Amino acid sequence: MTQLSEAATLIVNGTEITAEVIAAEAQNHPADNPEMAWSEAARALAIKTLLLAEADRLGVEPGKYTDSKNRPLVEDDARIEALLEQEVSIPRADEVTCQRYYDQHIEQFSSPDLVEASHILFAAPKDDEPRYDNAVADAAQAISELQEHSDRFAALAEALSACPSAKQGGNLGQIGPGQTVSEFETYLFNLDADQLCPVPVKTPYGAHVIKAGRKISGETMPFEAVKPRIADYLEEASWRRGVAQYIKILVGRADISGLDMAGSDGLLVQ
Repeated sequence: MTQLSEAATLIVNGTEITAEVIAAEAQNHPADNPEMAWSEAARALAIKTLLLAEADRLGVEPGKYTDSKNRPLVEDDARIEALLEQEVSIPRADEVTCQRYYDQHIEQFSSPDLVEASHILFAAPKDDEPRYDNAVADAAQAISELQEHSDRFAALAEALSACPSAKQGGNLGQIGPGQTVSEFETYLFNLDADQLCPVPVKTPYGAHVIKAGRKISGETMPFEAVKPRIADYLEEASWRRGVAQYIKILVGRADISGLDMAGSDGLLVQ
């Protein structure tokens, strides 16, 4: 990690960066402690100084650049953007490269499987063992009744469930991965359509009686539909690597005192 004492003088190729300037910049670098924020601010200012000096050396003029909100960049930032655009070149993400990424990360382009779910919640705090045991026993009794009379699920949910879904007969609608607690999902996604879970499902909220409804398989988006997004991602990643390498080259040939930047990772302009 880049280290800098607040008492140290930071000099980059003969240009001094004062403690006051670093302190002001540190407000833009939230960190776990003031020392880390100070060091990150000093690093960012050192990189900016190097880039602006290189822009001066190459005679780079500021272009018309905007930020993510389409606001014009200030002159120094615009000059840095122009410098990087001139000096850092990246390959375009061709169709073969995009197809390879698609094939290797197919799960990113697939919608999740969904299950229509209903449940009856017997609520109890897990740290209250007697109440929790009673909730599990009540859930087991409800399951026993439903195994004999499957058509009573909605009525039992309305009468017994502590969940707001009781008003809908226990119907939770379509559930996808990550939408409920893991204990609930583990059982739900392993049930067949219209199957009642044969045991109470224990979660931090209490004991559940779960019934799966219709199961909807996820769909994979076709390559052609996501190819532009993949190309943008790959080219952005390539651009960031190129910028990092370019900055490392500038750092490697610079004279910097008061700040140890050797071995720093992620040397990207802030």
